[in-house]
Amino acid sequence: MDLFEHQAKRLLAGYGITTPIGETARNADQAGQAARRLGASTFVVKAQILAGDRKKAGGIRFASTPTEVEKAAQQLIGSRLVTSQTGAVAVPVEAVHIEEMVRIAQNLYLAITLDKSTGQIVMLASNRGGEEIESRAGSNEVVIERIPLTIEGPRLSGDFEGLAARIVSDDRLRMGLVNTMRNLAGAFIGLDATQIELNPLAITPDSEIIALDAKMTIDDNALFRRPDLDKLRAASKSPFDPTELEAQRYQINYMLLDGDIGCAVNGAGLALATHDLLVDAGGRPANFMDIRTTATSLDIAHGFSLILKNPAVKSIYVNVHGGGMQRCDTIAEGIGIAMRRSGRRIPLVIHMAGNNAAFAATVLKNNGVAYFAAGDMADGARHAVTSAKKEAA
Repeated sequence: MDLFEHQAKRLLAGYGITTPIGETARNADQAGQAARRLGASTFVVKAQILAGDRKKAGGIRFASTPTEVEKAAQQLIGSRLVTSQTGAVAVPVEAVHIEEMVRIAQNLYLAITLDKSTGQIVMLASNRGGEEIESRAGSNEVVIERIPLTIEGPRLSGDFEGLAARIVSDDRLRMGLVNTMRNLAGAFIGLDATQIELNPLAITPDSEIIALDAKMTIDDNALFRRPDLDKLRAASKSPFDPTELEAQRYQINYMLLDGDIGCAVNGAGLALATHDLLVDAGGRPANFMDIRTTATSLDIAHGFSLILKNPAVKSIYVNVHGGGMQRCDTIAEGIGIAMRRSGRRIPLVIHMAGNNAAFAATVLKNNGVAYFAAGDMADGARHAVTSAKKEAA
């Protein structure tokens, strides 16, 4: 779950990370009122979208008066931004965050993330923070230092002193940076994060260390034990993808695509392989769906109904490999419930293998589900594509 900047900053402040004083507004009037309460001489008005590089796209504005803040907010809210991180898709701006502008002596970069190549938690830092650090990191202009972090009980430990010494030379700043590093490590563990990035992490002329921007990703699989964070899920989702949000509530990872073949698969890797088979056969998947191992038959029914509700879907391909935690018959029962509730007649292709696959066929029959039983994955993909083309003709 990705968080908006204002959400991440609020959480980080609870772990001792200093952030600018600010307020979030959803219309120009609220923005003006927020500016008057802040009472600053200069304001920063920041579009709240789940993407970086906002300044170059016009998503960060500066203002000297509350009236100017209102004008900036009016221009941003309801607009759409395209940045280097959004791709070609314009992202809608639903809110802005207003802060007092901070005087900057130096910009740093600080982050904690998972190294996918080693599976290790690492802390990254640089004495050159700010815009486009990723593109500059490959040159001699920016050097990103890194240290591995170790989980010790409820804490993350690492050579924070050594890393800070490579970033700043002043003793007072080094002590402050070490404290920020420790607090960031505490937030990473305490919030079940998979990534936290402070960029820029500013040093002021008074030697304060302030996180001017923050990005945070929370592990979706940990939200069951963090209802306080789960409440942020709805606020962190764009209103333009309600089906994805609904699916998450039912232990389903779902993403709408632009094809006409609905897909229901257990396992992200198997889902991607299924998509490849469909494309190779001349088809286009209408969605990505990964049924989690924790999903019940009712959860699966809710997830499958999302496919059935999509009018673009001309056929559905279910590709399931039952394992120890998710049996084929559980998925079959969920499909049966969804088909009965929907009443929609649509070509359905099912390939099931593994735990209780034979019993799953009986469950489908008892639920009155009409389907084509594929002999293997590729056979199922070909039949789903053929069926979709017939329906579209």
